[in-house]
Amino acid sequence: MSALPGPVAVTAAAVLTPLAEDMDGFTAALLAGRSAVTLGGEDTGALPVAALDGFDLAAWAERHLPGEDATAARLRKVAGRAALPARTAACVALRAVRDARLTGEQLADGTALIVAGSNLALAHQAATVLGHDRAPGRLRASYALTHLDVDTVGAVSELTGIRGEGWALGGASASGTLALIQAARTVAAGWAERVLVVAPAAELSPVEAEALRRTGAMAHEHFRDEPARMCRPFDAARQGFVRGEGAAALVLEHPHAARRRGAPVLAEITGHGQRLDARRGTEPDADGQAAAMRAALATAGLEPADIDYVNAHGTGSVLGDTTEAASLTKVFGTRTSLRVNSTKPLTGHCLSAAGLIEAAATVAQLRAGTVHPNVNLEQPDTAVPLAGRTAEHLPLRTALSNSFAFGGINASVVIRLPDPRP
Repeated sequence: MSALPGPVAVTAAAVLTPLAEDMDGFTAALLAGRSAVTLGGEDTGALPVAALDGFDLAAWAERHLPGEDATAARLRKVAGRAALPARTAACVALRAVRDARLTGEQLADGTALIVAGSNLALAHQAATVLGHDRAPGRLRASYALTHLDVDTVGAVSELTGIRGEGWALGGASASGTLALIQAARTVAAGWAERVLVVAPAAELSPVEAEALRRTGAMAHEHFRDEPARMCRPFDAARQGFVRGEGAAALVLEHPHAARRRGAPVLAEITGHGQRLDARRGTEPDADGQAAAMRAALATAGLEPADIDYVNAHGTGSVLGDTTEAASLTKVFGTRTSLRVNSTKPLTGHCLSAAGLIEAAATVAQLRAGTVHPNVNLEQPDTAVPLAGRTAEHLPLRTALSNSFAFGGINASVVIRLPDPRP
């Protein structure tokens, strides 16, 4: 497999999570090991969740668009009555294009848009169906649009002015990383100068949440008096994943285009790999995961020894973590200078947005020269060189971020700091 023709620049990253809604706050929360996980209700059977409780579009605009009354009014007009995914996507998209210092002309000409995820508005759909059963006459005609994933594409496009290529790309829990991969390919191939990648907050209805609980995939029994301890990747006492809600957006750009307009380069995407297990279902496969990681290294022109840090998929699943530990060992051995952590104990598993949020977390840690702690790692259940329970300063340069999904979908990206400018 040949290397990429060159790195793709990351010129902006934006997040909207229960931990923080800006990159500085997000980085600080990660390095402090602060968890947003709580019990999602007062009943005794409530599932743990890291939720965007109280998220309000107008309040977000007041905090992030001060003095921009026209933009805030347009945000409310375009996305105010949309489902949660479109509302959150609109916010991170606006923040990312602003932080990337993109003009209206640059967005309209030469910028593409990829929205990560599918079946994004399941809670909105369920609530509408139940409401229609009770009162059919109150159904809004706008539901014909708001239940569709492409409503997010349209909302972000209208708010940012992007007129290039655009679509939604779904791959369950790997969606965010798959969208990042496709964006890097789009820029590297010259199909667009830049791509805005947006991963909206994905919402589950109570039906999907209960079905996942019944599969045994979700943590819900132990540590209920301390819900922040319930997500425990690679720990012997792990019991399953904890759902999270969050959104992220990254701007990927051809390095020449970034330099030409004097844009800051936060990091670079230098390699990517995606492989299937050729098997339906939920059971992970170490060979497929290892193949995706090796493909990412190959396209980056790197050896395993060149990777300083891995942001693992690390959900806290009993079988999933064992399988990922095996795949990491296949690729990296037990090299003690490597560090592996998982962001999910802090943010929860943000479903289709997880990969992009964790790419932002990877960029944050590279730039800080620090890996965030595995806060709930009390009894490691693997020989993989895991980060400890406190943040660790390290000479980080190159990282790998993993996302693995139901249906046998495996995806990895290589992210590195840019070369120092002479």
